[in-house]
Amino acid sequence: MAQGSAPLEEPLSEAHGRARKIDPLYTEGELVRVAGGRNQAEAELIQGILLEEGVPSVLRRSAGFDVPDFLAAGPRDVMVPESGAGHARELLHGAGLGASEAPAPRPNPLVLFAVILGGGGLVALVAWLLQGP
Repeated sequence: MAQGSAPLEEPLSEAHGRARKIDPLYTEGELVRVAGGRNQAEAELIQGILLEEGVPSVLRRSAGFDVPDFLAAGPRDVMVPESGAGHARELLHGAGLGASEAPAPRPNPLVLFAVILGGGGLVALVAWLLQGP
């Protein structure tokens, strides 16, 4: 420590104060989605809950939502590093903000195509039978 300097008790800025709350154990790995907010305010609330427990997070506009970036409307994904994802999900589940179940798997495209083709064939058969002689 330099002569005449005292230990830093107060954060120098708001960003410095947030950075001091982050637990280094939760900063490793790629970013993964742990929650989503219906709008920017809700997503920032989730971010605040995670930060109070030492989990760093970033917000990302959810894919496929067409609202200009400068608006606060529209869903946001809350992303955390892989090492903090499990702890973050536990925290959010305890707060009633986490997903209650795993996301539904995507349907197989070939099965979907077969169902659509079969439905179209059935409609054509019924229409042909109703034509009658």
